[in-house]
Amino acid sequence: MNKQIFLNFAVKDPDKSMEFYTALGFTNNPQFSDETGKCMVWSDSIYVMLLTHEKFSSFATKPIADTKSTLAGLFSLSLNSVDEVNTVMTAGLAAGGTEPSEMRDYGFM
Repeated sequence: MNKQIFLNFAVKDPDKSMEFYTALGFTNNPQFSDETGKCMVWSDSIYVMLLTHEKFSSFATKPIADTKSTLAGLFSLSLNSVDEVNTVMTAGLAAGGTEPSEMRDYGFM
């Protein structure tokens, strides 16, 4: 079996969050999506689960972080070029995302 990773995020509005991740290039897997959560596919082995706070809380043992005022994690996407990074960033900002700090090239290309 191919190893996979599922990142689970607590979101207020799964449909709006799905629109945002779709703008970044993810696709929705309706087989694992309903009104309480959306399964977004980045690759054959990486998935993001967008879960309502109620659904997320059913798996969690600690309070959900308020990501407007606290940091819950750092996540990165692997892309093929600086141009592709800029395209995804532009799409994310246009879909309602915010840029928390100035973009920097860390030289991993």
